Amino acid sequence: MEKIKYFFEKHAFGVCSYLGERFGISSSTIRLYFIYTSFITMGSPIIIYLCLAFWLNMKKYLAKGKRKTVWDL
Repeated sequence: MEKIKYFFEKHAFGVCSYLGERFGISSSTIRLYFIYTSFITMGSPIIIYLCLAFWLNMKKYLAKGKRKTVWDL
């Protein structure tokens, strides 16, 4: 079961797992809050989720080409 969970978290956007690690909360709890608030507010947290996913994806790609100093090759 852990392998399946890891596969989906790695290949999906990973927003909930990132937020869980960042704030020290279980990622399943964050997923439940996203689901509940999506039902209550007619889907507006989905927009926030997609924006966070885009930001995390861009952050991952920008961090690869980043050098520490001017003298690093």
